[in-house]
Amino acid sequence: MTNVEDEFLDEDLDENNSTEDEVIENKIIEENIKSIKKLDYTLQTPEQRSEFVHNFIKEHEGSLSNRYLEILSDYIIFAMDKEEKKKKEILTDNRMITVNKRETSFQELVSKFENGEDGIYNLITNDKNVLLTPKLQITQQDLDDIEPLRDLKAAIEIIKEQEKKATGKKKYLLKKQIIEMCQNQYLIKSEFKPPMYSSNTVKSFVTADLGENITILENGEPYSDCLLSFFNPKHLSAILCNYSALKQESWGDFENDGFYMMQDLDKLIEQTLKDNYPLYYDLLILKIDGKQNIDIQEFLEIKYGIRHSVEYISSLWRNKIPKLLAEQEKKNYLIWYYTEKERGNWKKCSRCGETKLANNKFFSKNKTSKDGFYSICKECRNNKGKEGKN
Repeated sequence: MTNVEDEFLDEDLDENNSTEDEVIENKIIEENIKSIKKLDYTLQTPEQRSEFVHNFIKEHEGSLSNRYLEILSDYIIFAMDKEEKKKKEILTDNRMITVNKRETSFQELVSKFENGEDGIYNLITNDKNVLLTPKLQITQQDLDDIEPLRDLKAAIEIIKEQEKKATGKKKYLLKKQIIEMCQNQYLIKSEFKPPMYSSNTVKSFVTADLGENITILENGEPYSDCLLSFFNPKHLSAILCNYSALKQESWGDFENDGFYMMQDLDKLIEQTLKDNYPLYYDLLILKIDGKQNIDIQEFLEIKYGIRHSVEYISSLWRNKIPKLLAEQEKKNYLIWYYTEKERGNWKKCSRCGETKLANNKFFSKNKTSKDGFYSICKECRNNKGKEGKN
């Protein structure tokens, strides 16, 4: 609703240049302007406002224009909208479009499954009409990159300060303005950074070009620009959650990057988990087989005598295991690079006697040491800590 009081004040009420009917109408408008201030915007429920309007019309019977009757309608409807939105029972036009498109954010869809992302691929492969839309957020990076968005954000903050000091009708109008401005933020972002939609994530993975360029960063970490990188735990988590479907989709397709990606993943899992983390290895196999967390909890308790909560099992699956795999992949690449491509610095661990790459992946940093690393490798230091606890 626009600022009605301002609209009326801007009207030309010059009776000398108006017809008799216009003069009468203008007088009614003038009366309406005086009545606007009488509306009680402290009333919040539709019932309270409806009763107020009923008495208000009786009091001003015959002197209310059609325009002012619209104002009274908005006065009640706004309270109804607020109440219905609180109950989440209202289906607006925008919501109906969303429902009809069968569209949902990835985060919302994940929350529907007890076992998280690994249940999604079944939905995708069985229903091609489902659209996975990203959950839009306004980040600091967006504000830095998009000048109109930055200006709008600043304007919103100014209006919010005005709204804090306002009362009655002015407060109501400012709140409405803030809501509209906040909605416009997402329209601006979508214009400058259009969101990506996916209707079949599995096929998008398998048919994608997985070529990459790898560089060694200043901190010694390898970095890949690949669409799917084993250096990135989030990428690995997404692949694991869709493992069965990806494996099936890429199997035997020797000309497709997806086939070799899955082969490399199998080798990485065996190398990282099978001997060093057998519990995690079993958990991963059970998750890939589609077992629920409650069943996995029972299996691990019987085999290892350890009872993890279902939430912790989910955390291992989505966070811990992908991080372990990513770390091992980085180590593998660094060893290959400083063996085949460039001569690296190596040192022998004073505890286990193994010669390892002088890199933060293998030795913790020590500023007091000549080469900048501790003499004992990370693996031995970690094992020593575990022995001390035992």
